[in-house]
Amino acid sequence: MATKPEEAAAEKPPAKSKKKLFIIIGAVLALVLGGGGGFLYVSKQRAAAAAAAEDGGDAAEAAPAKAAAHGGAKSAPVYLPLDNMVVNLADPGGERVAQVGITFELLDAHATDTVKAYLPTIRSAILLLLSQRTAEEMLSAEGKQKLIEDILREASVPFGGGHEEPAAPTDATAKKKAKKKVAVDYPVTGVLFSSLIVQ
Repeated sequence: MATKPEEAAAEKPPAKSKKKLFIIIGAVLALVLGGGGGFLYVSKQRAAAAAAAEDGGDAAEAAPAKAAAHGGAKSAPVYLPLDNMVVNLADPGGERVAQVGITFELLDAHATDTVKAYLPTIRSAILLLLSQRTAEEMLSAEGKQKLIEDILREASVPFGGGHEEPAAPTDATAKKKAKKKVAVDYPVTGVLFSSLIVQ
């Protein structure tokens, strides 16, 4: 009879070890499946990022539109209106006058204080630009577009921009030494006319 309790004790441990074995196998299987799923997710994200990088400008242009369509982080434009300016034009006889209202489109809301700090310098430069124009230049579409470009250039001068680009290198060694042009975001991104009267 002593053999029966020994046999019963010998049978119980294998049952417990089978339960532990099933638990361990289940945990390992869960870890493997979770790791495989995570790997697939990360690889799809990397493939999408690589495809977006290959698309270049198309993806960059589509991203703001997608963000705006989904109510994303695209912020509303920020504008800074300047006081109207009256200036004598460069017409012969000096009898022509222009009254110009300008509004700056800014990079973001933080740029407002930065631009306001340099506003006297920017206004002075704009007045000098306007006084060099004739009435004919001010009234033509090409003249207005050129004036917008010149005002935008002058508005970037206090922030390190507005300088004429150097002439392109002519020989191959100079081209190799030339550094790539770095894009800089100046606070003033656009110039709009709120009024333009020439008398």
